[in-house]
Amino acid sequence: MPETTTQTHRVGDELQLAWAGVTDQGRRRENNQDAFLARFPLFVVADGMGGHAGGEIASQSTIERLDEMVDDGSITDEAIQAALRRAVEDIHQHPEATDEGTGTTLTGAFLDRAEDGSWQWTVLNIGDSRVYLARDDRLLQVTTDHSVVQELIASGKISPEEADAHPYSNVITRAVGASELVAPDYVTVDLRDEDRLVICSDGLTKELTDYGILHFLRENEDPGAAADAMLDAALENGGRDNVTLIVLRVILGDSPSTEADSRK
Repeated sequence: MPETTTQTHRVGDELQLAWAGVTDQGRRRENNQDAFLARFPLFVVADGMGGHAGGEIASQSTIERLDEMVDDGSITDEAIQAALRRAVEDIHQHPEATDEGTGTTLTGAFLDRAEDGSWQWTVLNIGDSRVYLARDDRLLQVTTDHSVVQELIASGKISPEEADAHPYSNVITRAVGASELVAPDYVTVDLRDEDRLVICSDGLTKELTDYGILHFLRENEDPGAAADAMLDAALENGGRDNVTLIVLRVILGDSPSTEADSRK
């Protein structure tokens, strides 16, 4: 498997972002229903669901509409909602998306300005794909899963350790396209030097613990190397689902760019 290329983008004099994204069918699935977009300033992962080609249609339609939004140059809550509305229409009108369960998760982050003018991440989420923040040698889950087991955990009926083995572990409560349009949850995160974000489908978190994700971030400063290491480990641990992830690294200050970004 070829090494994943890390891209970089400088934002003024004070901020540089480096990132890499990778997706794999896994070892047990017949096709890849995941999709991702890693295009400054938006980084998102979609994990499709539905019979036949339904999940692939849902995830690709969502990513394509968000990509068009980036082309338009305006990334706001309203623009995201409009893109998702168009994606839902695409999904419902597609001749192969006949299953009522056809839909996709969506999670990720975009670079944004806070009210005081400082840079921040706006993290968005629908479903059980996740965004993690690695900071100060700790890994924090930024998003909250929209899933049956998360509701059971929140109500104290099961422990987090029991979630993976629960019979409803794959049942999500919100998705793009599965019913009427729902808005993402949003969380803002400030930027600090050497922060890393990991945006991933549950194909990664089924095979790697939080400690495992943090381990590979510790071992690999370069986002492409970290993404490849995590993908390889997920496949070695079983690869039971499609695996998709984006790794982002924040570099504050005037460090020189390590690689040109073709999208500047």
